[in-house]
Amino acid sequence: MCGIIGVLDKRRQSVDGEKIKEALSMMNERGSGEGAGYVAYGIYPEYKDYFALHVFFDNIRENKAALDTLLEKWGTIVHDEQIKTYEQPNIRKVHTPWRYFFRPDRSLMPKSITPDEDIVTHLVMKVNAEKNGALIFSSGKNLGVFKAAGWPEDVADFYRIKDYKGYLWLAHNRYPTNTPGWWGGAHPFNLLNWSVVHNGEITSYGTNRRYIESYGYKCTMYTDTEVVAYLVDLLIRKHGLSEKMAVRAFAPPFWEEIDRMPEKEQELNRAIRLTYGSALMNGPFAICVANESTLVGFTDRIKLRPLVTGEHGDRLYISSEEAAIRRIEPDIATITMPKAGEPVIGRVIV
Repeated sequence: MCGIIGVLDKRRQSVDGEKIKEALSMMNERGSGEGAGYVAYGIYPEYKDYFALHVFFDNIRENKAALDTLLEKWGTIVHDEQIKTYEQPNIRKVHTPWRYFFRPDRSLMPKSITPDEDIVTHLVMKVNAEKNGALIFSSGKNLGVFKAAGWPEDVADFYRIKDYKGYLWLAHNRYPTNTPGWWGGAHPFNLLNWSVVHNGEITSYGTNRRYIESYGYKCTMYTDTEVVAYLVDLLIRKHGLSEKMAVRAFAPPFWEEIDRMPEKEQELNRAIRLTYGSALMNGPFAICVANESTLVGFTDRIKLRPLVTGEHGDRLYISSEEAAIRRIEPDIATITMPKAGEPVIGRVIV
């Protein structure tokens, strides 16, 4: 029942956070007030070369010193500060949001092809698995996730989302069905520059989790969407698949469909299914995935959750509902529904 929206300006022109808030709030019947969140790209130009780590602390005095020590062991804290928040009557502040701008010491992973990313991934997994009063929920460059337990408009006002202007946004209105509503379980989920919002249920969660954890990822958030974020990182960043091929692994054609394809397509699709069978995601879902240059939307193989998309000028919109898109862009000419399992992909052009 969740509501999702993604917006990409292909020429990196800023989109006002207030508009994203209004669009997400149009889908409040899809939420329950137990979680909402936003991620914006391009919001930290002054620190764009450093990893922006957003952290929830249970208690600053008790928990921050230990995280500072860990980060300084693996690199340099360029700057850190409390994320400004503004009291809201409907949000109970159970964590203190903090941000670090961090430069990893790549010499500490001399055998890695991507040492910076591998160090940050190691830190995210370690901190979140140990559960010592700190949770890293955002870890990319020049982007930030802002989320909490609450309605979209309350969470937006809590962080004053209107003050952030990004060229790419994802946002989510949560209706948890199988897992508790809590700050860490709200969407978006993020690892490095990849962010994910999801409507639906991944019924293959157990298989997907065992697969991803065999590669060293640790699932600690009590939600199936976390697995999606790690699968995206594994298949695209580590294994080098394109976004289109990764989606083919997540939501592949049925075997009988593959049998009707031309021979070369059969070979490709069989290879993907056999190689990445444990990455196949079953269940009803619609997903938006983003990184610093790309926005991707796709559904499950039989489209059991709605997803619509439209373009206007240089902007691509993907959402659960047409009304949310039209709240931002009332003059958009055409709204379409992508085919089941087929990705909609938009990229920056400058």
